[in-house]
Amino acid sequence: MYMQLGGAAVVRSRDIIGIFDLDYCSTSARTREYLKKAQLAGEVVNTTEEIPKSFVACEDEKGVRRLYISGVSTATLKKRAASGADGLV
Repeated sequence: MYMQLGGAAVVRSRDIIGIFDLDYCSTSARTREYLKKAQLAGEVVNTTEEIPKSFVACEDEKGVRRLYISGVSTATLKKRAASGADGLV
């Protein structure tokens, strides 16, 4: 199954490691450091020109890591993950 993260970004559900709220998580020094390292490693994909609401950490079967910055809320992403919303299966 696939999940749409915002914009043209679509990932396989099994590759998703976690879905995180940027407002809540960005207050943590560890999260800020993680985001900084991912940015420096070229792993960050920005899917929105709007104010970002969440980020989704992914890793595929080859070990390739991507961190998607999304304008979609964590609540909406959680619903999509649970129901296979957007018709992407």
